[in-house]
Amino acid sequence: MPETKTNLHKYIIEFLEHCEIEKNRSKLTLRNYDHYLNRFADFAESKGVETPEKIDFELVRQYRLSINRMVDREGRGLKQITQNYHIIALRSFLKYLQKRDISTLSAEKIDLAKTPSRMVEFLDNDELARLFDAIKMEKEPILQLRDAAILKTLFATGLRVSELCSLKKDQINLKRGEFTVRGKGDKLRLVFLSPDSTEAVEKYLKARKDNSKFLFIAHKQVGQSVTKDMASFGKDAAGLTPRTVQRIIKKYALFAGIMKKISPHTLRHSFATDLLQNGADIRSVQSMLGHASITTTQIYTHVTNQQLREIHKQYHNKNK
Repeated sequence: MPETKTNLHKYIIEFLEHCEIEKNRSKLTLRNYDHYLNRFADFAESKGVETPEKIDFELVRQYRLSINRMVDREGRGLKQITQNYHIIALRSFLKYLQKRDISTLSAEKIDLAKTPSRMVEFLDNDELARLFDAIKMEKEPILQLRDAAILKTLFATGLRVSELCSLKKDQINLKRGEFTVRGKGDKLRLVFLSPDSTEAVEKYLKARKDNSKFLFIAHKQVGQSVTKDMASFGKDAAGLTPRTVQRIIKKYALFAGIMKKISPHTLRHSFATDLLQNGADIRSVQSMLGHASITTTQIYTHVTNQQLREIHKQYHNKNK
């Protein structure tokens, strides 16, 4: 936490402590709020505003102009969604102050900027088949089994990569093909494996020679001598990082000749797209993805658009 400079900075520290204790926000959220709010407090201080009572609409307007005009060394400005993150943090802070009966600008008076509709990247059936087939190009048997289990689990469940990396072996019920995961906002949701992904996980676990609690691990002993391999037997191997999973997926995308920019989230998008294309309702998909708001799930409008295309083709201009 930064040193307290002004009364406003002091309240920001108290707000961050509130988010950590009462709200149980993640470390990443706390770090982002700290950055965004102290940027605002420093700007306010430069304008002679050091207390919540002096925050007004004009100050916020000037602040929004300043972050909109920010550029890095390469002349790139902040993306609109990043600017909105700054304002979301500010609104949360103002709501906190109001809850404590501290006079300040009402959070409801601040609107978020309108952002363009998001386009999501997903893999079609042919690309998915090529991606899974590319795993056979991995020469190390244990890595081939692990990577097949990772990719098939991501596609079958729609897990976020952080959720996948934190999975423990005792969480998974392979007989029922399901498990509970703790997602964003510390919310629990039920996740289902497909028969194909269940089989892949079973084969991988059967080949493991460690007692690590993690479902997916690094296998650092691969390529070492038999002596070193035996020395590592039974040790609590480390789980994978999101960055490692990202590299794994990029490797097989390259092997498969897929030119799209692919990440673990691409498989999450592919999971949602597959469900909707096969007739799942959007509320069920929202629940399976762990989205707090249906608005977030509605980024998959490309599926609806495809259905509209089929309707147009079936019914348009049939009088000829």
